[in-house]
Amino acid sequence: MYLVSVYFDKTAVHILQRYINKIAEKTGNSFMVDNNVPPHMTISAIEARSENALLGAMDNLRNSLFNGTISIVSVGQLLPYVFYATPVLNGYLQDLSEKVFDEVKSIPECAVSRYYKPMSWLPHITLGKTLTKEQMQMAFSVMQESFVPFEAAITEIGLARVNPHSDVVRWKLKQQQ
Repeated sequence: MYLVSVYFDKTAVHILQRYINKIAEKTGNSFMVDNNVPPHMTISAIEARSENALLGAMDNLRNSLFNGTISIVSVGQLLPYVFYATPVLNGYLQDLSEKVFDEVKSIPECAVSRYYKPMSWLPHITLGKTLTKEQMQMAFSVMQESFVPFEAAITEIGLARVNPHSDVVRWKLKQQQ
């Protein structure tokens, strides 16, 4: 499994990492910290035999995507195990999702997860993973005390392997003209 993910400006990374650390501390579940999962938002999840099949698509995306700004406004849960921050699905994010999907959908021997296709994608930034029911409640409690909506700039995109998370390629997005 490979993920196409976007990454944020330093201020947003600092805020999101603080939330990840608070959840780990409060729940005792340090999966995100232990596995060095950086604050990111996955745009596409792709089953592929090798990363080589995806590298050409990533090069094409490098030339067609730009940085942008999102509003992170709430928190939520993907039951039973994931706690996340929620961005508003604005035109920029929708366009990003569609461009990534269009670039990888026709690659032979690759399949995009149904949860990451346009109009089926729930944008989210994982703050806690592999949480038990009790840990989910603790995560919600700590975020009730800590979370404040904020703006984040999307500044980088990359392709990563999962389990454990490791970057294959990652680069800065072009500035909007």
